[in-house]
Amino acid sequence: MARKETAAAAANPGRLKQIALTYKMTRKADKKIGLVLAAVGIGTLVVLLAIGFAIGHPVYLGILGLLAGLLATAIVFGRRAERAAFGQMEGQPGAAAAVLDNVGRGWTTTPAVAMNRSQDVVHRAVGKAGIVLVAEGNPNRVKSLLAAEKKKMNRVVADVPVHDVIVGNGEGQVPLKKLRTTMLKFPRVLAGPQVTATNDRLRAMGDLMSNMPLPKGPMPKGMRMPKGGPRGR
Repeated sequence: MARKETAAAAANPGRLKQIALTYKMTRKADKKIGLVLAAVGIGTLVVLLAIGFAIGHPVYLGILGLLAGLLATAIVFGRRAERAAFGQMEGQPGAAAAVLDNVGRGWTTTPAVAMNRSQDVVHRAVGKAGIVLVAEGNPNRVKSLLAAEKKKMNRVVADVPVHDVIVGNGEGQVPLKKLRTTMLKFPRVLAGPQVTATNDRLRAMGDLMSNMPLPKGPMPKGMRMPKGGPRGR
């Protein structure tokens, strides 16, 4: 019991340090983050406290307002921190791979399965929605990369649906901040054993970058992406 309490006490400073570091990194891109969080927290408390005085229960509504204010502040902070992280990552090579690593449980991500001399790149994610090819780079050049990768995969996984996504802000493209949401919207058509079999067949096929060490993505130093869940394996 004592060991558990010691471990919990040791973990708390680490979490607080992480929150403080995330706040500092977010503030570099969002100068008004402090004022916004203060307004949300205090505003929520004041509203509920006023209701408490109106109905004759200021203490009860005051405590509820304090808790609600903390919750609202945490939610707003999380969203603005996520927006700041995407803002710093957008346009950098490997940004989509970092997002794919955090899509959620049940997805297996393989970065840079195809690449050209201009450093346009295609990443692959496999899950119950099938295979999703995510391209980064010049929209005209990545289309040929996607077509070549689909043709290669069709030899071994012709029975599995393949979706393709081009990351960007142009017409027909998916903004980086919406990539995870887009992935989760694809219909689930494969069972767990089919996903495993598909991954095995693709691994047997081999990947362009299988023998090259790649970074997890262009994450700013100290900044952590909001987790959507552990990466599936």
